[in-house]
Amino acid sequence: MGILAVHSKKLRNDLVGIGYYGMYALQHRGQEGAGYTICDTITENKVRQKTIKDVGLVSDVFLAEDFQKFTGNILIAHTRYGSASTGSSRNCQPIGGESSMGMISLVHNGDLENKEDLKQELIENGMLFHTAIDTEIILKYLSIYGKYGYREAVLKTVEKLKGCFALAMIINDKLIGVRDPEGLRPLCLGKIKEDMYVLASESCALDAIGAEFVRDIRAGEMVIIDNQGVESIQYQESHKKASSFEYIYFARPDSVIDGMSVYEFRHTTGRYLYEQHPVEADIVIGVPDSGVPAAIGYAEASGIPYSAGLLKNKYVGRTFIAPVQELRERAVKVKLNPIRSLIEGKSIVVVDDSIVRGTTSKKLIDILFEAGAKEVHFRSASPIVIEESYFGVNIDPDNILMGSHMTVEEIRQKIGATTLEYLSLENLKKSLGNGEDFYIGCFKEDENR
Repeated sequence: MGILAVHSKKLRNDLVGIGYYGMYALQHRGQEGAGYTICDTITENKVRQKTIKDVGLVSDVFLAEDFQKFTGNILIAHTRYGSASTGSSRNCQPIGGESSMGMISLVHNGDLENKEDLKQELIENGMLFHTAIDTEIILKYLSIYGKYGYREAVLKTVEKLKGCFALAMIINDKLIGVRDPEGLRPLCLGKIKEDMYVLASESCALDAIGAEFVRDIRAGEMVIIDNQGVESIQYQESHKKASSFEYIYFARPDSVIDGMSVYEFRHTTGRYLYEQHPVEADIVIGVPDSGVPAAIGYAEASGIPYSAGLLKNKYVGRTFIAPVQELRERAVKVKLNPIRSLIEGKSIVVVDDSIVRGTTSKKLIDILFEAGAKEVHFRSASPIVIEESYFGVNIDPDNILMGSHMTVEEIRQKIGATTLEYLSLENLKKSLGNGEDFYIGCFKEDENR
């Protein structure tokens, strides 16, 4: 899921347009739905909110005719994938309403580990739920604690939450951002000239709207943005940084998260991958888009030519986060098409960012052999995934997470590769600097099991 939020000291009629370009840069974080709330807190000293959301891509929801239709000084926006429920406009974000502390609108990126317990507690206290998303749980607690004022309402709410979350919300004339104490989901702060602040899931969104990167929101930090500037509250001390899977898969390669370039990280994993698992081959191919930097690193380290042998249909969403297995399988063939003249009769090293379900890997290998590949040596630029914890994505139980119950040889046979190797956990840690501050608990210790 992707988040963008903008606070301006002045009324503007271009906030929806700014939101569109920022969210377009975050489209890779989810393609099932999008939405925004634009808020005017200046006119007549009243709070007016307008929310538009629906299933579909950012371009389906942010309509060009609306770019200068709505006037406001605060905007929050969101793009989602189906981490917990089927696609429905009701499950899109933002969500909000009127509370004891005023108008609230909220967006959330992440997944709550204790959502079932929290939801049951709320139901037992008479609450009704209208969506199937974690965000509504958070909204309900904000409303309950509203009697303490907006600061305490937010702080008391986040105390209840376990798991990964990055939040952006409008409460009356305040824009508030929160990052979880583990720092699992990224959130950064940017600035446009002297009168606008921006919160975004990734720095690439700041680049897209001409905002200057100020800093990352720290793990365990809440920021309050209003006309006086930015106030920081470190509600829990933490030195944690984003989940390693942000660098491996979720983030765009041109983003910088917690001081680390996503591209440079992926490129480094590719070099380590060759040192760890060399093989003789004619060409190296990266699986677009997130596998390409690692493949380039592998090619440079090995001296084997890199080839853009796979053509990506840019209009197809990311297959790993599609909500239904059948849709994922169909999407692979539509998404990736081989260039036969580059592949036929060749021994190929294919580098991808990870293997989670194996859906993309198996279909891709079939496609390459059908295109005439002599051998397909598959390399994963991350260790074996064995847990769904903290991903905050639509990962199914153990029978889908192949690494949780299959050996490397069993996985190789299942996906049909000539050989299969994974980056070691040790080399992943090296690629992350030391790995101590990053969540890596979803990976297997021994890649040779």
